[in-house]
Amino acid sequence: MLSSLARRPLSAAVAAGNLLGIHLFQCPVRRLFSLISIWSWPLLQPMNSYVLQDAVGIVAKLSECIASRGGNIHSVDVFVPDDGPVFYSRSEFTYNPRLWPRDELHKDFLNVAHCFSAQRSTVRVPDLDPKYKISILASKQDHCLFDLLYRWQEGRLPVDINCVISNHDRPQDNHVRRFLERHGIPYHYLPTTSGNKSEQGILELIQGTDFLVLARYMQILSESFLKAYGKDIINIHHGLLPSFKGGHPSRQAFNAGVKLIGATSHFVTPKLDAGPIIEQMVERVSHRDTLQSFVMKSENLEKQCLAEAIKSYCELRVLPYELKKTVVF
Repeated sequence: MLSSLARRPLSAAVAAGNLLGIHLFQCPVRRLFSLISIWSWPLLQPMNSYVLQDAVGIVAKLSECIASRGGNIHSVDVFVPDDGPVFYSRSEFTYNPRLWPRDELHKDFLNVAHCFSAQRSTVRVPDLDPKYKISILASKQDHCLFDLLYRWQEGRLPVDINCVISNHDRPQDNHVRRFLERHGIPYHYLPTTSGNKSEQGILELIQGTDFLVLARYMQILSESFLKAYGKDIINIHHGLLPSFKGGHPSRQAFNAGVKLIGATSHFVTPKLDAGPIIEQMVERVSHRDTLQSFVMKSENLEKQCLAEAIKSYCELRVLPYELKKTVVF
């Protein structure tokens, strides 16, 4: 049985004439006299910040900001680590855009952020704001790629796909190529060798994207590429990290006789398969599984895990926590 933490869906009961807003917030809560490192998006760019004052009444101030404009809070999630000086929250609220114009909404939350020296304050209105623009990188295996394309077509993936880039040359009559051509999504074949990973070509094609998705892209991106891109990259890995790295992970796990298989979606960092984890899923297998059924179960996990990670990211559920962790509301 597939196992994953069930998260509350986006609020559906929005009165006519109103819109749903989402606010993600991170700020200091405790007095410190030393310099601490707070990691912000993208994860590759640390931001040093002095935490100089106690923060009291954060939730009250956020609630007042929404209520004073006639908004109605639907849900609030809060996390304050026992040993950490940071406050995390995510709020969903409804409001009337005629009473609270989008630009004023942004300014009001920015004022709250200044009050508490917030490291992060992001507000999105899904029905008004542009969808996140992404590019997808994939290699020969296309189960994750095609699953994302199908979810996008069904309106279940809140992104716009800029292009698909692959180091595998699919023929024109390939089902992926036909799908992309039908929907006007460019497909770029950029071959790679041990001495040339085509990273400059990739960088030129992904300009203007908000983040990247590696849908079983079997190439290691260099640290210089990560710095040049400077934004988040979401990857899918077979297994519960750090198990079964490298090629043919399903065969590795099958040969090891494991009883639980998994998939992990994480942010890409210079260290291979060691970035902060966004989502993990597991399923039980047994001695009765063949390699074929094993691979099928593994691929299903990978598809669902990657899609859930992207959805969580787009719904402002993911925040950096310490240096190697995430808070996922």
